[in-house]
Amino acid sequence: MSRDPTAHQARAAARAPYAADPARAPGRLVAEPPSATRTEFQRDRDRIVHSTAFRRLAHKTQVFVDHEGDHFRTRLTHTIEVAQIARSLARALRLDDDLAEAVALGHDLGHTPFGHTGEDALDACMAEHGGFDHNSHALRIVTELERRYAAFDGLNLTQPTLAGLVKHNGPLLDAAGAPAERYRARGVPASVLRYDKRHSLDLGRHASLEAQAAAIADDIAYDAHDIDDGLRAGLFPIAELRAAVPFVAGLIGEIDDLYPALEEPRVIHELTRRVITRFIEDAIGESGRRIAAAKVMSPEAVAAAGQTLIGHSAAVEAADRDIKAFLFARMYRHPEVRKVRDRADAIVRRLFKAYMTDPFAMPADWAAKAGQGERARAVADYIAGMTDRFAIAEHDRLFDGASDLR
Repeated sequence: MSRDPTAHQARAAARAPYAADPARAPGRLVAEPPSATRTEFQRDRDRIVHSTAFRRLAHKTQVFVDHEGDHFRTRLTHTIEVAQIARSLARALRLDDDLAEAVALGHDLGHTPFGHTGEDALDACMAEHGGFDHNSHALRIVTELERRYAAFDGLNLTQPTLAGLVKHNGPLLDAAGAPAERYRARGVPASVLRYDKRHSLDLGRHASLEAQAAAIADDIAYDAHDIDDGLRAGLFPIAELRAAVPFVAGLIGEIDDLYPALEEPRVIHELTRRVITRFIEDAIGESGRRIAAAKVMSPEAVAAAGQTLIGHSAAVEAADRDIKAFLFARMYRHPEVRKVRDRADAIVRRLFKAYMTDPFAMPADWAAKAGQGERARAVADYIAGMTDRFAIAEHDRLFDGASDLR
């Protein structure tokens, strides 16, 4: 059976010349015969969705710990929202929406339990062992740690998807080959450099427009759903948000004009959907202008452009900064959130110390990995793969008394 040529030709005709082309894209580390029914990027997307690491996202924290409420975002629901926004951007800009979706679905695979608190704690524990970075860990998951297929470790994804997972926030090396700013202090993670030697990820050049679309989709989703979750959790009143962020005040004014005396839960939803819509529409317009100005006419020209081409206008960038500043002060630093984060931090640090002291406190296969190579990296891999609830259960098993996170 062969792929429907009419459908394939229609998709190809819809793509812009600067879009990634699954038929021409750099391939997989281990060569495989093509699929009879799917493009290469569709296969990447499907492999991510069926991975163990993807399923675990359902019980990993976004901001609120898993048990705090059924309606708050988890890492999985955040990922699904990012994928939806990335697809919308890609289609509007005539990009390959399958690649954008694959990168969006995989971008958070490397996250630890307890959100950024867990990552910060694990990074501190690993300070003398190369640190911990969720993007490089995502690469290790999809190239090493997932062990499902008979012919290879990992998921054997195409180079554009792998490069998107690693570089969606920009190149890792500067023009001189030195680590980019975010890696300047510690250097590019060794695991990324090792893989790059085997299967080049072109670390000094920009990722595809599809990966850039996934990156900005992540930002849009964060702003919108953290406003939604923060308001619904009662961490701050809507009047305070309105007073602090002029962009939000304008949207709430629109809602008030259209729906006077609307009950607050509906106001919150109307606000959230307007934030997403305005940010997406702005990104489509601004990105289109940047692409036209750069005169890129191929994926290779995008990589060599020397700048991020998917972005927001100055006005929306300012709104984004205002929203993030407000959320940092009133949500992420809220006393109740900080209290839970402090407890989560302690759980990760205590688990790391316990497994380093006695690797046989981990399952036998993980204890064997700890004995074969770098013990600290094996311990970090094991902890990073935990869900919130499993980390809490392990803590309660290894230490007397409950973790206070139940």
